[in-house]
Amino acid sequence: MTTVRCVIALSVENKWPLFQLDVNNAFLYGDLDEEIYMTIPHGFIDKDNKGKVCKLVKSLYGLKQAPRKWNEKLVGVLKDHGFTQSVNDHSLFTLTKKDKFIALLVYVDDIVITGNCVDEINKFKIYLKSKFNIKDLVSLKYFLGIEVIKTGNDLCLTQRKYCLELLKEYGLLGCKPASTPMEPNSVLPYVPTDSDPLLDNITGYQQLLGKLIYLTHTRPDIFYSVHSLAQHMHSPLKSHLNCTLNVLRYLKGAPGKGIKYTYTNNGNNLVGYSDADWAKCVKTRKSVTGYCVLFNNCLYLL
Repeated sequence: MTTVRCVIALSVENKWPLFQLDVNNAFLYGDLDEEIYMTIPHGFIDKDNKGKVCKLVKSLYGLKQAPRKWNEKLVGVLKDHGFTQSVNDHSLFTLTKKDKFIALLVYVDDIVITGNCVDEINKFKIYLKSKFNIKDLVSLKYFLGIEVIKTGNDLCLTQRKYCLELLKEYGLLGCKPASTPMEPNSVLPYVPTDSDPLLDNITGYQQLLGKLIYLTHTRPDIFYSVHSLAQHMHSPLKSHLNCTLNVLRYLKGAPGKGIKYTYTNNGNNLVGYSDADWAKCVKTRKSVTGYCVLFNNCLYLL
C-alpha cells in the first residue's frame, strides 16, 4: 500500500492520468512445467472414457500453482515489452524511454497504469490486449477495496463501503457516534483483574483489529488508537475490546472520510520527522525512535 500511495501521489503532483485494467480469467494463462492430470469433468460424455483422465496443458483455477504461474507469465510479458521490475516491491514495474515514463502496479489480475505520456500508455494497452483478454476500465475508480475519487487536480482515497460493511457486521450501524477514537491521555492496561479479565474469544478480537488495520490505509486519524490496541493482540482484555468498539463508534460519525492528495505545484519534496515513541508501549516503557517522511501531504513511517 505504501507503493500504491507513492505512485498515486506522484500522479497527482505531476498531473499524470491513472488508468485501470483487469485481466479476464487470469489464472488460465499460466504455463505448466510439470505433468498434471485431473478427472474427467462432469457433463463430458464419451463411451470410452472409463478409467481415463485429462492431461492439463495450461493452468486451471483450483491449482495451487495457478497464482504463481500467472505471475510468471505476466512478469515475462512485461519484461519483454521493456519494463523493469522493482527489487523493493515486486508489484511495481517501470518503463523509461528517453523522456517518456510509465509506472505500472499489479495486484493479481488488477493493473494500474500511470505515466507522463498517454500515447505510450495506449500503445502498451494494445500490446497487452494482444497477449491477454483485457478489460479496460479506463480511469482508476476502485482498487483493493479503496474508492478513488477525482476532483479537479486533486484525488481522494476513501474506504466508505468497507467501513459501512464493518459497522454492519458488528451491529453498530445505528449506534451513537463517538467524538474521538480513544479517550485523551488514556493508557491501556495489560494486567488482567477481576473487573477486567482476559477475553475468551481472542480470535474475534484479532480479526476485528486486522480489519481496522486495513482501514488505516485511508484513515490516519485512527492509526494511533489501532496501533495501541494491536500491542495487546495476544492477550486482550475486556477493556481493550470496549476501546476497539469505541473506534467503530467513532467511524460511524464519518464513514466516508479519507486521504486527499492535493496538487501543490511544489515538486516532489520530502519533509522528515523523528522521535516517535511507538504509541506509548506500556510493557517496555521505553521511547523507540522512529523516522517519518511527509510526501505530498501523506505521512509514511519508515
